Amino acid sequence: MKKIISIALLTFLIGFTGCKKDSDFLTIDPTSILNNQQAFSDPQQVVSILADLYTRQNDFSSFNRGWSSFADFSESFPSDGGAYNIVQRNDWGFGEWGVNWFDSYGYIRELNLFIARDSAATGLSAPDKARFMAEGRFLRANYYFELVKRMGGVPLILEQLKYDFSGDPTYLQRPRAKESDIYDFVISEAEAIKNLLPAGVKEKSRASKGAALAMEARAALYAGSIAKYGVTTPLVSLSGGEVGIPNAKGNEYYTIALRAAQEIITGTDGYSLYKNKTDLADNFANLFLDKDANNETILIEDYKVKSGKVHGFTTNNQPFSSGEESGNGDAGRLNPSLNLVEAFENLDNTYSPIPYRDGSGNPIYYTNQLDIFAGRDARLAGTIILPGATFKGQQVDIWAGYKLADGSVFTTQDASKLVALPGTTNPVQVLGKDGPYNGNDKRTQSGFYIRKYLDPTPGAGSRGTNSGVAFIRYRYAEVLLNAAEAAFELGQPDVAAGYMNQVRARAGLVIPLTAGQITFDRIVHERRVELAFEGHILFDLKRWRLAHVVWDGQKMTIPDLLTNIGTATKRNTQPYGLWPYKYYNPGNPNNGKWVYDVVLPNLVTGANKFQFGNYYSQIGSDVTGANPKIVKQPNQ
Repeated sequence: MKKIISIALLTFLIGFTGCKKDSDFLTIDPTSILNNQQAFSDPQQVVSILADLYTRQNDFSSFNRGWSSFADFSESFPSDGGAYNIVQRNDWGFGEWGVNWFDSYGYIRELNLFIARDSAATGLSAPDKARFMAEGRFLRANYYFELVKRMGGVPLILEQLKYDFSGDPTYLQRPRAKESDIYDFVISEAEAIKNLLPAGVKEKSRASKGAALAMEARAALYAGSIAKYGVTTPLVSLSGGEVGIPNAKGNEYYTIALRAAQEIITGTDGYSLYKNKTDLADNFANLFLDKDANNETILIEDYKVKSGKVHGFTTNNQPFSSGEESGNGDAGRLNPSLNLVEAFENLDNTYSPIPYRDGSGNPIYYTNQLDIFAGRDARLAGTIILPGATFKGQQVDIWAGYKLADGSVFTTQDASKLVALPGTTNPVQVLGKDGPYNGNDKRTQSGFYIRKYLDPTPGAGSRGTNSGVAFIRYRYAEVLLNAAEAAFELGQPDVAAGYMNQVRARAGLVIPLTAGQITFDRIVHERRVELAFEGHILFDLKRWRLAHVVWDGQKMTIPDLLTNIGTATKRNTQPYGLWPYKYYNPGNPNNGKWVYDVVLPNLVTGANKFQFGNYYSQIGSDVTGANPKIVKQPNQ
């Protein structure tokens, strides 16, 4: 009986405590969602929020956006059937370099909320709060920098905007700020937060003092060049200053850029050029792979195989013959162009085309494939896989067939198809496994593969594993080049030479440039070869107002390609290739040697044309319809 009473009492108590009013039930805190106070009471929780915010920063070229974000502007040919259009644009679609306006301001709102919540947090230590605050402000400033590069002046919103559901949203509408105002904001934020962030080379995947200063130097340099060179394109401006910066502000910005860069260069944080390998080309390539013993990287977006955050850049772009996928379904998409290859100068500081013909126009015969590239800037072989080079310990197989004595070519469309050479009966391979052959996707069609960022780690070229190589957002060599450019523009060519020569010496160009040899052409050239495929070329040519000159829509001839190398205004509208052939002429002393031809891939039928309206990305009618205070772009 006692047992029955106990069970009944227990049942009553469970029922009594389990029955609550609806209002009580709805006030129970959820166990799977953290409220703001909880999220900002634990540093590890805040770091997890920050990790998402870092990942959503907007880079022009990035592993998140895929291999094609690195392929454009006649610096490469995209060996992928769905991407051939990107090397022959005549409208240069506005959206290509733009950002989604509404998504961008959604992200900015989250940054503003992060900053406000960190400020209000009571469960964090003062040092943690200060660092988190500085990181939020860095990410917000860096994102506004990405916006102004593409859009010019945009509404500068630094607080959470709340809708009152009154039916009238006009009080939330903000006009575009001046372009200079956005640059001023980025610069002032960098100055305000730099000493709140950790200093030193060990901090790479989160904002540091060096990252803030690198952002400031780059932003000020952009603003200075827009102010100086914007006068050459008066149609690319708006009367309210939303687009365009007054010419008089140029030196002010250049001075800020030089000062910020020099604070990194002369500081004690330990940044330096990467010089860890004896072979200079291998050293340059390894700079983009080494995440541990690397004092050059300032800010990276990190990837790690063990954590599952990986990318397929190597899978998409490795040489076909070294592919790790069954059937090599992923390979060879990004083919650097001869246009870019020829920009890498000789070790005596001179420019010259790749020597495939002698002065009389006759072929030059080479015993080894790589001999034609001898005596060049080491960054060439560090950036690009050349015919005859090795990747993952294996020589790439790049050749377009046999060149016969009469000048004709003997080849096939498939390297696995063996064919007997003229006058023989024994079938042999007559095309490189890695190409080139016109229209042969996933093999090179220019004669080159990219090396920069390509990961030789076993498994990195397979879709199952992919790569953990980091994407570099800021690095020390760019800081030196930013300082050199700013010094040159301020009339200090000796200072510019000192900084530029450091970068060049690392590449084997050990004959120093003198102050008198520092020209605008040299500034443009040095950035092109050092920063190739790092997302700079479009914005560099836009800020110098050279994009419509270099990409003028006119087709190129071979003389166009082979002359005026190193000139900032050189036309670069079509990606050419350099194809190697084995010379077949039994009994001739050159039989079996290598000859080369300059080739325009036959899928390049148009030419890149950059129009004035492309200097700033289009603002859609959905934006102006939602906010009539937003003025459209010039030439839109």
